[in-house]
Amino acid sequence: MRKNTYRELLLLAAILVIVPFAAPNSFYLDIAVMMCINAVIVLSLNLLVGFAGQISLGHAGFVGIGAYASAVLPTQLGWHPLPAMLTGAVVTGLLALLVARPILRLKGHYLAMATLGLGIIINIAIRNESTWTGGPDGISVPGMDIFGIDISSETQWYWICATLLFLCVLGAINLIDSPFGRALRGLHGSEIASQVVGINVTRYKSGIFVLSAIMASLMGSITAHYVGFISPDVADFFHSIEIITMVVVGGMASIFGSIVGAVLLTALPQVLAGFEGWETVTFGAILMLFMIFLPRGIVPTLAARYGRKD
Repeated sequence: MRKNTYRELLLLAAILVIVPFAAPNSFYLDIAVMMCINAVIVLSLNLLVGFAGQISLGHAGFVGIGAYASAVLPTQLGWHPLPAMLTGAVVTGLLALLVARPILRLKGHYLAMATLGLGIIINIAIRNESTWTGGPDGISVPGMDIFGIDISSETQWYWICATLLFLCVLGAINLIDSPFGRALRGLHGSEIASQVVGINVTRYKSGIFVLSAIMASLMGSITAHYVGFISPDVADFFHSIEIITMVVVGGMASIFGSIVGAVLLTALPQVLAGFEGWETVTFGAILMLFMIFLPRGIVPTLAARYGRKD
């Protein structure tokens, strides 16, 4: 791990520690919790899209599986939230493993359409299984307790989500610096060249696809328990587009760019709330400006401008 990376990790840790003390009220702490949740989801997708070069437009489907596992299993079958969350992650991982081999043989827009189709199928299944999921009306999610401690306040949820974010960032850095990570970057550069040097392309693409899906599922469960209610919107196409937009704005193949993109696009709708009736137009215009002047994303562009690696 580079010296600069240690400094960036310390800076991230310091910011995460300061936020709950600097937040004026619970509203801002609530936004901070959603920033942490979105940052982990965006990081999971960036590992797949940015580092491995595999396009995915159905990532919200995995978030939805985790969210509904944490809603359905406790309410319908009386499960404890933690086993329900882990079961959702396992089911998501198995589904990702099942579809990874045929889907990841595709490339370019064909791969994008296949992952989009997977996300739409998950969303339709959630909407149609109204007996279990509540259908389009959504479903309430029971509270979370860990070892008998009830997790209910924004402060408790913030520390949980901030800790998960820091651990995921640390894990992602070590993953990318490992032989596995170097193989992923090789795949992004050229799959043919990777095969020539002996890299098992199918295994590495499937592995990162499964890991990305499991991370998204776990954060979907966290979201469900934190909010206390979920609807099929958590797994729809527009949520997938929102996630991939955060990846692009922050910077593809940039771990800290994932955090920046998630923070900005989670906060931006709150900032634009005063533009009555013009929120969507203003939001779109800001994204266009980002793509015109910072096409590589915020963090990679600034890093290149100041002569540093991310």
